[in-house]
Amino acid sequence: MIVCVAVVGHQNNPLYLQSFTDADDALKLHHIVHCSLDVIDERVNNPKKAGSTFNETFLGLLYPTENYKVYGYLTNTKVKFMLVTTDLDVRDADVRNFFRKFHSAYVDAVSNPFHVPGKKISSATFADRVSTIVKSFGSTAAV
Repeated sequence: MIVCVAVVGHQNNPLYLQSFTDADDALKLHHIVHCSLDVIDERVNNPKKAGSTFNETFLGLLYPTENYKVYGYLTNTKVKFMLVTTDLDVRDADVRNFFRKFHSAYVDAVSNPFHVPGKKISSATFADRVSTIVKSFGSTAAV
């Protein structure tokens, strides 16, 4: 189950953070996302040490904790997408597909002429589209 998605700007400023839990875990999830930024910086700055090719946008599992797993994705403009899930057996193909859809929704949101680049994404359409993508991820991961 996806509990949080986040978009972080190229200067590590939060652009969008949405929690999908009933409890008040937003602060804890914000902290987990913030801790994951260090892992992304390490992988981007030391690609040989990370073992993956640098032109790969999917960063894979970034930060496993006791209750959560954090996956990352890096766009060409150095905007970071993060997915926090409670599932222990998530397939990389499902996560890649999620990030592909999420990236498409992000591009549509920032292509809006009324969006100011570098500012938080406050579009209700983007939030609805993200919720739909998260719900579809939950149903495809169970199959």
